[in-house]
Amino acid sequence: MTILERNQIRRDPAQGSPPAPAIAIASVLLSMALVAVGNGLMFAYIPVRLGADGFDPTWAGLIVTGLSAGGLAGCILTGPLVRRVGHARAFMVLSALIVLSNAAVGAGPHPLSWIAARALYGFAICGLFIVAQSWLNDVVANAIRGRVMAFFYVAYVAGLGVGYSTLALIDIRAADAPLIGIAFTALSILPVGLTRLAQPPPPQAASVALGRAWRISPVGVAGMLAVGGLSMTISGFAPIHATAKGYSQADVALLLSAMPVGTLILQIPLGWISDRTDRRFVLVAASALAMVAGLFALGFDCGALAALVVIYVVWDGASESIYSLASAHAADRAGKDDMVALSSSLLFAWSLSGFIVPGIVTGLSAVYGTQAFIYVAIVIATVFCLFVLWRVVAMSPVPTAETGNFAPMTAQAPLPVDLAFPSEEQRRAYK
Repeated sequence: MTILERNQIRRDPAQGSPPAPAIAIASVLLSMALVAVGNGLMFAYIPVRLGADGFDPTWAGLIVTGLSAGGLAGCILTGPLVRRVGHARAFMVLSALIVLSNAAVGAGPHPLSWIAARALYGFAICGLFIVAQSWLNDVVANAIRGRVMAFFYVAYVAGLGVGYSTLALIDIRAADAPLIGIAFTALSILPVGLTRLAQPPPPQAASVALGRAWRISPVGVAGMLAVGGLSMTISGFAPIHATAKGYSQADVALLLSAMPVGTLILQIPLGWISDRTDRRFVLVAASALAMVAGLFALGFDCGALAALVVIYVVWDGASESIYSLASAHAADRAGKDDMVALSSSLLFAWSLSGFIVPGIVTGLSAVYGTQAFIYVAIVIATVFCLFVLWRVVAMSPVPTAETGNFAPMTAQAPLPVDLAFPSEEQRRAYK
């Protein structure tokens, strides 16, 4: 029996899908956790370094916008890349692009080149997530898929936290941060390069159909539009604002490293509740909590660091929870044949908002100061909360017995979009 025939049997649901070896699955999880360490450090390093060198905060905002633009391109172009070279090679190519991005940053604080470098990083990291998640989705059995994806997100969030905290330990004016980012990205290639995890067959094109997605779940699409802007605004501009207000390098590192804790603390109870009631009620609660936390962030702006850490933990956690709740709500309302187009459309909506909103915040910051991001985040959370309340009144809920199970996610990572894998009949044609 050939390898291709063995893979065909593994994927045939009529014969059952034996689980992929745990060590092979762990290789992908470990690779993404290693990438996250370098990514978290670089995310914190750039605004602090620019502030230390006296650059206007607008440059840091433009760099965030460039990163988001690269992410949008990654969402569109990753599918063709995977179809051309396969999952493992695509992972290595994208990792190499992150290395190049970090090397360009390490050459010194040149804002224009940093915008290009971070756009390249945005393209690569978005692609890495799509590759890793679609790979896991194909090889992991349905019975454990939720748990594996939960571990995937927790591993990445934990890696980000480690990377953020590392900022306090480095010389900000040296090239330590880019070198550490390069080292961790290079290390991340090794587990995937050595993995025995079988690669899926080449994916087909996954179409983006926002109109169709809106008809399936207006709340799901609106949630992606809201959280794309919220996530990039809070995580991208919090270090810029803190640096501009005079907080130290160690203070910024502490604030950023604490924020992922909110994602881990709030998502599990909110998800548990959403599995037992109308998810829209929980979305209203999460968006209202994000709005209130934003108001507290505004009221305590430039205040005691301890108070700000608590506020930002809640703010970030509530905002991130919208991501997974909206995704789960959309899936509840979709039929089996809608899932690929829906996931692609939600990913596009998230990416589009993550590109447009940082650009708006950057423009407002140039006029009104760096705290403009707080106002923008409050407005987004408020509008989304009101929209979901209107949908609760206008439309009946999906019966709880017909809903799926909640899975924790982070808006720092693209949705686990399915890359439109071929049907069983088409797979047999590959033999």
